[in-house]
Amino acid sequence: MFSQWDIVWVRINPTDKDEHPAIVLSRAEACSDPRRQTVNVLYGTTRRPAEGVPLLAVQLNGADGVECATIFDCAQIYVVSKAKISGVIGRVTVERRRQVSRKIVEAYRLIL
Repeated sequence: MFSQWDIVWVRINPTDKDEHPAIVLSRAEACSDPRRQTVNVLYGTTRRPAEGVPLLAVQLNGADGVECATIFDCAQIYVVSKAKISGVIGRVTVERRRQVSRKIVEAYRLIL
């Protein structure tokens, strides 16, 4: 099973050849509730060496459990079926959780 802040494998776009890492944003109760069939995630893509990190994104790395530098766009939250999640590969570190949270607030111009 998976929980909030886990990094999981999922294929969001059916045309994608491979699964990509995704950060689970839904709270633990939603993840474990068998009546709830979906969870919210941020989708990750491999960061190419010449690329910078976009303004509303956060980069994760091996400290979080991903194999290579991976960029997560905090301006696009996806809803995915729990059944499409094939496994947990890591967990977002506490400092990166803060970064992700701040970027989501910034991206959606949420007032705290």
